[in-house]
Amino acid sequence: MSNSYDVVVIGAGPGGYVAAIRAAQNGLKTACVDNWQNRDGKHAFGGCCLNAGCIPSKAMLESSELFHRAGHEFETHGVKVGKPELDLAAMQKRKGRIVKQFTGGISQLFKGNKVDGIPGTARVLKDGNVEVTKLDGGEKETLQAKNVIIATGSTPVELPFAKFDHERIVDSWDALDFDEVPKRLGVIGAGVIGLEMGSVWKRLGSEVTMLEAEEDFLWMADQQIAKEARKQFKKEGLEITTGAKVTQAEVKGKEVKVTYEDKNGTQEVTVDKLLVAVGRRPYTDGLFADDAKVKLDKRGFIEVDEHNRTSMKNVYAVGDCAPGLMLAHKASEEGVFVADVIAGKTAEMNHDTIPSIIYTAPEVAWVGRTEEQLKKDKVPYKSGSFGFAANGRAQAMEQPHGMVKMLAHKDTDEILGVHIVGPMASELIAEAVLAMEFRASAEDIQLTIHAHPALGEVIHEAALAVDKRALHGINR
Repeated sequence: MSNSYDVVVIGAGPGGYVAAIRAAQNGLKTACVDNWQNRDGKHAFGGCCLNAGCIPSKAMLESSELFHRAGHEFETHGVKVGKPELDLAAMQKRKGRIVKQFTGGISQLFKGNKVDGIPGTARVLKDGNVEVTKLDGGEKETLQAKNVIIATGSTPVELPFAKFDHERIVDSWDALDFDEVPKRLGVIGAGVIGLEMGSVWKRLGSEVTMLEAEEDFLWMADQQIAKEARKQFKKEGLEITTGAKVTQAEVKGKEVKVTYEDKNGTQEVTVDKLLVAVGRRPYTDGLFADDAKVKLDKRGFIEVDEHNRTSMKNVYAVGDCAPGLMLAHKASEEGVFVADVIAGKTAEMNHDTIPSIIYTAPEVAWVGRTEEQLKKDKVPYKSGSFGFAANGRAQAMEQPHGMVKMLAHKDTDEILGVHIVGPMASELIAEAVLAMEFRASAEDIQLTIHAHPALGEVIHEAALAVDKRALHGINR
């Protein structure tokens, strides 16, 4: 294996491994260095997303939802199965099998695209080359790199008064691997990770208490959608307290006593496990040699320009370690973008059409600007919304809750944002992303034939409602 490369990618998560594959497809000699190690000490490609985030969490969300539906919904369909019995070990084994399938798949993709996958810890040197410390044996090697793509991802934020012991006070990875259902689960943070993990364990039998410091639930989402989502989560049994600032978490034996402040003063709650899900920080620990000057912003993200170039020549950064939304699909698209830039190809990255998704039940998804943002920016707009209750497919699925909301420019009719809470929102949002990528108008969606009966009809009706022309609901 030669140690001279056109591109060295650091990190093999969804930003890094995709960047490496595209660089190789572009005819560039490419290596991808990655130091992820699972709890068994074994290396696996895929980063947090495939090993301890996106993929395993979706596996657990799907399994737990089926368990919940078997106990609460199947009889409505005329399917009598009795009280379902949980086999958590089998559920965890299934999750592990899916994870292994996908992480092993990256090795095959590297092989098929002639990418050198190197298990090791990388450090960027002053001259732009990359020092690698191999995971197997600790041998050091310097890779000569014409270009470097940093894709090291992020790591959970730890609170000074609630430090992880990975037994009672846990992070999101720990919360995926419980070997028994906690009777009482506390969650600090009611964002994407907190809601998804809280949903999993609530469905499996936990009493879940969620504490969110922000006054507004899902402050980053359209607030009409957020209020509807919170109403549905409450029906599912998720207790969410907003404006709750946790001040202390003390482990006492097999319990954790949590102290927080809200509008009513000092409160306490005792739980068996406490998940801290207050966000993630860029992972750049030990990434740069002391004399390798790469600028970081005040939050620790690597500063980049419009082409994701860092302050060091021929060094780029993508994904969670660079500014912007901390999402796997954003990382992947940035990886492709940078690999094409390095190859001298025409490349574009549209940050305005990146969808955000919460895989709860109901799901929440959105793309573009919220109504609150449009008001703040004084953009003239019109709004239309339509509920799933009037949709035949949603009723047949016993999931008639939620809505689609569409925002369009008042003068040009261009779609500015689409926000969904309801069944399969993660799939439905793709139509809105594509429409906005082509700068479609609400009228374009109105004139598009949608299959019947299908959930997508709700997007069609929301587009019609923008101009007070909905066909299956009262226009207001």
